[in-house]
Amino acid sequence: MNYFSSNFKLGILGGGQLGKMLLYNTRKFDIHTSVLEPSADAPCKIACNEFHIGDLMDYETVVNFGKDVDVLTFEIENVNVDALETLEKRGIKVFPSSRNLRVIQNKATQKLFYRDHEIPTSAFSRFAYLSEIEDAIENGGLEFPFVWKAAQFGYDGNGVKVVKHLSDLEGLPNGECIAEELVNFKNELAVIVARNEVGEVKTYPVVEMEFHAEANQVEYVICPARIDDEIAEKAQNVALKVSKAFNHVGLLAVEMFQTHDGDVLVNEVAPRPHNSGHQTIEASYTSQFEQHLRAILNLPLGRTDSKVGGIMVNLVGAEGHHGNVVYQNIETIMNMDGVTPHIYGKKDTRPFRKMGHVTIVNEDLNKARRIAAEVKKAIKVISE
Repeated sequence: MNYFSSNFKLGILGGGQLGKMLLYNTRKFDIHTSVLEPSADAPCKIACNEFHIGDLMDYETVVNFGKDVDVLTFEIENVNVDALETLEKRGIKVFPSSRNLRVIQNKATQKLFYRDHEIPTSAFSRFAYLSEIEDAIENGGLEFPFVWKAAQFGYDGNGVKVVKHLSDLEGLPNGECIAEELVNFKNELAVIVARNEVGEVKTYPVVEMEFHAEANQVEYVICPARIDDEIAEKAQNVALKVSKAFNHVGLLAVEMFQTHDGDVLVNEVAPRPHNSGHQTIEASYTSQFEQHLRAILNLPLGRTDSKVGGIMVNLVGAEGHHGNVVYQNIETIMNMDGVTPHIYGKKDTRPFRKMGHVTIVNEDLNKARRIAAEVKKAIKVISE
């Protein structure tokens, strides 16, 4: 099929920053794009050929949008899976598949999937209601501390909480959830795996993620991860095993814990471009966004190795600030070597909202990390 400068139409569910960065590449290749997004001022609006406003969780809306495209993909997991399944039955190519998204959307079924496929992951219990956790604690079936996760609709640190006391459960939603063993980990790692329809598979180098303790969001992504070769190989192999089990098409970001004993445990996955791959735009031969396009269009996959060491710093809204966004001291960071800011196009800031990211590239990864700390200290995402 001719994808470039043709009548081919790529549909994207979700119009956020991941979609916007995907559109950098559709414009490079002159691929016609159509986006469905609930917000009228979403980042994707400026870069796609067609922009449609609609509810991604509404069955009819998604079916009516998808029937007019040739290939459908998504930049967010919270979409109507029944609609995707219907579109697949009508002959529309949906990547990643509705079958995989159905498993991944629910953290309980995702964890069961790992258990069924003998993929290493932390111990967990599944609960239909939050009140069942309290019962399990009372009868000795569950011990503190553990990690509570909402089964569905968690994002960017929302829907996750470390529970050390019974009082920590107060105010949490009462729906389906899981309680995971709190892993005493040494590092949080991630590997992005790309796979196309004919089964060509490539992995990106292992990255290390440093999290903001309060927001439970990724603060820094460091590539390559500062780990032993043996651990890196183990992480790559675990990611490939997960990819093979899902038999996905597109990108699969596999988040993992490295334990102090040298084990690698899968935390969770995302079937799309991911925060742990943003540095690939500047640091890799093929960015994760171009690679996602290559994979879902069944084109040859690009090189995944890095040209240079890369670190990504998330730009999130400062605490105490709501309203029209101002990027304070952005000129300061742009005066630093190897620093590239990416501004997502969200006009309103709020505490911990992802507003952009900054990539730092340097042949010396330790120097890049020092510059990243200077970037983090200098730039502030505030309101007018």
